[in-house]
Formats: sequence, structure tokens, C-alpha cells
Amino acid sequence: MDISCDQCSAAFKIPDEKIPEGRRFAVNCPKCQNKISVDPGQPAQNAGTTAKNAAEPLAEKNVIDEVAAGAYDADEKPFDFLEAGAKTALLCEPDPADRAQIKAVLENLQFHTIEAVTAKAALKQMRFHIFDVVILNEGFDAKSSAENQVLTYLTDLSMSIRRNIFVALITQHFRTMDNMAAFNHSVNLVVNHKNIADMQKILTAGLADHEASYRIFKESLVKVGIV
Repeated sequence: MDISCDQCSAAFKIPDEKIPEGRRFAVNCPKCQNKISVDPGQPAQNAGTTAKNAAEPLAEKNVIDEVAAGAYDADEKPFDFLEAGAKTALLCEPDPADRAQIKAVLENLQFHTIEAVTAKAALKQMRFHIFDVVILNEGFDAKSSAENQVLTYLTDLSMSIRRNIFVALITQHFRTMDNMAAFNHSVNLVVNHKNIADMQKILTAGLADHEASYRIFKESLVKVGIV
């Protein structure tokens, strides 16, 4: 049976032989630990969960669908252990030289960094972990930003998850820190490829602006007991 979480949109499989016959059961989402209630007798959406008969063929329209349909595999989790307060980053850059340069910047800024070389690998990492920062080249495993499935996945995330992720888009087409281009692509920061050498300064400034913008909002959520 295929299960999807209405809170974080993670998807995973439960082997049919482990499903209680004819009765409702609950399972924790492996990504956000949200409790999901499942009624095997209702194939349609139920209590925030989408369940499909495992015998039905999956229509794999794209990499996002393919990854979402995959069974839970603990080996695909990006980190075995992180200390409290640790910062994490996902780096999606196809050029090895640029990737090494950006990774060095992230490590200087104290981020635990995972490098992905394909969209499928990146999406698998994000199934089980909410990264603080995602650095994404617009042409990562795609011909353009419009076909970039990692960007599509991030754009489609629920706002409660997305606002906790700082996304920087590396592009050949827009000026660095072009706020309108960032808004149009649903990212937090745009970095022109020619400015990668200044990535540490640019990223530091972008992260500071992001933190300042959300500080009052997050403090308000804490006060009212939402987080």
C-alpha cells in the first residue's frame, strides 16, 4: 500500500503483508513523525492519507512520482546523526568544479552538506530530511528551470515546510540578488553563475535577510503554541 503524509507530503510504502486485515491502523510518517490514520477499506483519500492498492500499476510520470512511490529505506536518509542545532544543506550543482567551490563555502558557514548528482538522488534525500539550505542550479538534471524537478518539488511543498528551507538558485539568466526573479521562481535568492566566486558573501547576506524577515513571524508562532 502506498501512503502519503498530508503534513509534509512524504510518500512511502507499507508491505501488504504488514497491513492489518479489515481494520483501521495508524503509522508515523518517517519524515516528520506525523501520525497517519489509514483505513484499508477506503482506497480514496482518508484522514489526510492517500492509499492505493499495491497491486495497481503506478503511473511514473516523472522523477518526483517515481521517488514518492518508493518504499521506505533507512539507507537513503542523508544523515545518521546530527547534534542539536546542526545546520544542513543540500547541494545540487552539476559542474564538479563549481560544486567543490560551493561546498567549501557551505562548510565554512558550518553546514553539514550532502551533494546530489541527479534529481532522483536529491529528491530521495529530501524525503527524509528538511534541509536548512538548498543550493540548486537551474540546469540541474534538466534543460531549464521550467523542467527542473527539484525546483518543482520545492515549489509544491506546503508552506509550513517550505518556509523553513532557504533555496538559492544558480542561474545564467538573472542578476545576483534579483528579488523579482527570485519571487517568480519561488526561491529565496538568485545567484548569477559568474558570481559563484563571491558565494560566501552573497549567501551570508541572503541568509541574514531571510532570518530577519521570518524572526517575528516564528516568534509569534512559538507564543501561540503552534511550534
